[in-house]
Formats: sequence, C-alpha cells, structure tokens
Amino acid sequence: MFGTFSKNIAGSVSAELRLSKEREKDGLISHSFRHLENAHVLGQESTKWHVKVHFLMLLWAIRQRNTKECLGQVLRIIGAFSKTAIGLIPHGNTGGSNISPFKTLPIKAEHQMLINNAKRTET
Repeated sequence: MFGTFSKNIAGSVSAELRLSKEREKDGLISHSFRHLENAHVLGQESTKWHVKVHFLMLLWAIRQRNTKECLGQVLRIIGAFSKTAIGLIPHGNTGGSNISPFKTLPIKAEHQMLINNAKRTET
C-alpha cells in the first residue's frame, strides 16, 4: 500500500487542492480550508500527500495570519512525516489545529468510497 495508494488517490486529493485554491481566490476562506481538510482525509494514509496537505495548510495559515493554525501545522507536519508510514494516523481526522491530532473522526461516505477504490486498485 506504500506507493500505489499514493498514486491511486492522487486525482482525488489533487481535485480538492484545486478547489481549495479556487475558493481562496474567490475570497471564500473557510470553504478553501474545508477543501484542504477533505484532501487531508483522502490522502492521510500516504506520507507524500499527508505531509503535502499539512504544508499547504501551513501556507494557508500564514496567508491568513493565523498563528494558532501555523503552530498546529508545524507540529502536524512533523507527525505526518514521522508517523504515517507506520500507520499511526487518526483516520478521518480533518487535520486542522481545531481538532486534536490524535482524534479519529467519522469519514464521509463519498470519501470512504474514494479511499476504498484507491486501495482496491492496488497492484
């Protein structure tokens, strides 16, 4: 599941990242972050995507001048980098600093379907 899941989920994560960028350009800041959260849920089983999404959340927080979110994302980047590959992730966690980085959350059915499909098509 290490590299194949990352490749298989890439389209779904990338789509959410594009939507995030578009919403931010439109001035819809909270909607923008919501798409980053969706990308986090989808990609958090891949070290590549997990770290990348947290880094993009950090950049978002810097642009918003949100110190709490910045600090939270720095800690989460370290955790994503060091813990994802060994499976220590709280499934469904949306990745923002408003949620404990250890808390598991329910996954939306549409996201679970995309995750399952990405896992199922592994070779």
